[in-house]
Amino acid sequence: MCIATVVLDLNRTHAAHPQWLGHARFHVVWQTVTVALLCAFAGGLIWYPGRLQAERFYASALLASLPVFGFFAALTARRTYGGTLSDPGGIPPVVVTVKGQHLRIDLNLVAEIAGLAVLILAVAFYRA
Repeated sequence: MCIATVVLDLNRTHAAHPQWLGHARFHVVWQTVTVALLCAFAGGLIWYPGRLQAERFYASALLASLPVFGFFAALTARRTYGGTLSDPGGIPPVVVTVKGQHLRIDLNLVAEIAGLAVLILAVAFYRA
């Protein structure tokens, strides 16, 4: 999840988006660097040799889940602050036709659901 966040957010569709205000760009870079640092720290917790391996794994999983839950909190509250999942010039949603209905699927949502699923599977496999 860490690398995907950096790749998707530190480019022309987000941090260097020509139509975004400078303050919005500042916030996306701040958020991206914060997620990358959390990811690096969580990885260090897992790979560091020593005692409390299970505790470090679960702490790492919890740290990895926080940005995902932050995404879903922002998604849920977006109408209260005028937020959107995509902008012109950004990464467009994928349009899928199902029984004549055109569904617009946002790739941010797909990525976060996939990341959460991978995290849940990792915890399940660790517990097994």
